[in-house]
Amino acid sequence: MLKFEHTQKEDILHFRPWFERQKTHIGDYSLGFQFMWHKALTPDFAFYGDCLILRELYAGKYYFYYPLSLSGEQAETEALGEIEKFCRDNDFRLHFTNVPRDRLPALVLRYGANVSVSDNRRWRDYLYFAEDFKTYPGKKHAGRRNHVNKFKKLYPDLSFRPYRKEDEARVVAFLKEYESVQLGKEDRLADEELAEVYDILPHLQEFGLFAGILETGGKIVAFTAGERCGDMIVVHIEKALRSYEGAYQTVAQQFALAFCGEGITYLNRMDDAGDLGLRKSKLQYLPCELVDKYNVIAGRAIDTVGKLPEITTERLILRPVQDDDAETYARLAGDTDRNKFWGFDYREIMPKDADIGWFLQSAREDFHYRMEMPLGIYLKESGRLAGETVLHRFGYHGEAEIGMRLLKEYEGYGYAQEAVRAYTDYAFSKLNLERVEAKCNVENIRSAKTLLSAGMREDGKDDTYFYFSRTPEM
Repeated sequence: MLKFEHTQKEDILHFRPWFERQKTHIGDYSLGFQFMWHKALTPDFAFYGDCLILRELYAGKYYFYYPLSLSGEQAETEALGEIEKFCRDNDFRLHFTNVPRDRLPALVLRYGANVSVSDNRRWRDYLYFAEDFKTYPGKKHAGRRNHVNKFKKLYPDLSFRPYRKEDEARVVAFLKEYESVQLGKEDRLADEELAEVYDILPHLQEFGLFAGILETGGKIVAFTAGERCGDMIVVHIEKALRSYEGAYQTVAQQFALAFCGEGITYLNRMDDAGDLGLRKSKLQYLPCELVDKYNVIAGRAIDTVGKLPEITTERLILRPVQDDDAETYARLAGDTDRNKFWGFDYREIMPKDADIGWFLQSAREDFHYRMEMPLGIYLKESGRLAGETVLHRFGYHGEAEIGMRLLKEYEGYGYAQEAVRAYTDYAFSKLNLERVEAKCNVENIRSAKTLLSAGMREDGKDDTYFYFSRTPEM
């Protein structure tokens, strides 16, 4: 089972083997990005086999990065299965982010019709040919060439050299000047980004980043840093004093000349975050590609259900529990002795001031958030609530788990067996499930017999549970 840990900044260096070899052309898969946007991402990480799996928390939802493998697609596919299992076991919705374009078709095929795909323009990375930055060739780059030529004419003593550790104090002083004369007073994103530039400075060599300073007259007028990831360098930092006309174009060129050697084909200059001024600037450098970062939401059968069904059998009606039965339902759900095999202890989540209607309200909320489909088991003859059957743990390949429980006075009449069989038939015919699973505690022999009588087969056992399943052909 996957075990996610919250990513501390000191953990990020452990990701280096995966980021160095990544071929996605997505800048988010880099040490610098993860470090500088750590606060915004609130990231977690886990390993499965040779795969690195990252996830971030955004607007209260977890988004899983597409897994990165050191060995290839097969390992990634296996990691996807583990992510699905993790989400199913923990009642998380399966949201992927930063899915590379070449992995999207397989992912869509994996989830079939129950998949939603988006590709937000503001987060696409700008990818450029590194060679274009070295010479700014042809008419299309004449504007950049002119800026560089003007800078060289105005500042003939310019020099560009790799950053050294002893330059740190001078670079900090440069950044302070940049901040005071250039940074917008109400640009929160820019403020956060610059704060992280200060923080990453002491780690440039540790992270293996390429960095350089552009000087004239003994003064730093531009600073830049980037990181090699596969056949590209991701440019994380590029700051220049606009009062030195042409400094930005010049430092970008000098960086490419200094660091884009053998094996480096591309420069990734990150996204524009929806800033139209930044978008215009990045487009003027003529990207060879806007790198797609797909978000994929995998759906489950329960997501298509608008309301809970009503199912009729020979002796029973399975339907949502009625308001008038809230007290009876509370007796069913609140019997701790009889529910010790149900799977969880309601007392762990029940508010201290909850009234007797809390149990029914909680069940309704579980359906509202599409976590499970609870139905009351009603006797046709008397109309009384006898128990409950629930479809839950919906998976991403046509599977779900079923559970049932009865009030003590209704045990021994075959109601549970009848309800489970009927709800399983509904799952196959109306929800188009391919597999319904169940489990029961090894001490709960009565439930094991009920599941077998309902047409399920035993799949195995461990120290805690017997496992069962049924498929449409059974």
